[in-house]
Amino acid sequence: MLKVTELKELSIEELNEKVNALKKGLMQLRFQHKTGKLERHSALREAKRDIARVKTVITEKKKGEKKS
Repeated sequence: MLKVTELKELSIEELNEKVNALKKGLMQLRFQHKTGKLERHSALREAKRDIARVKTVITEKKKGEKKS
């Protein structure tokens, strides 16, 4: 699970790279789930929530830049 405080320290470009990496990881988890090799089914939910967390931080950073 990713920490929001750590994510806020990253730049928007780094956050976008993190989103892409998390999406690739989610895709791998989905393949494992379909083939029956996924051991922790909660990993799918955690991956989705991590992606949402990073996207939220990106949105907050963009809104902060517009106000400045």
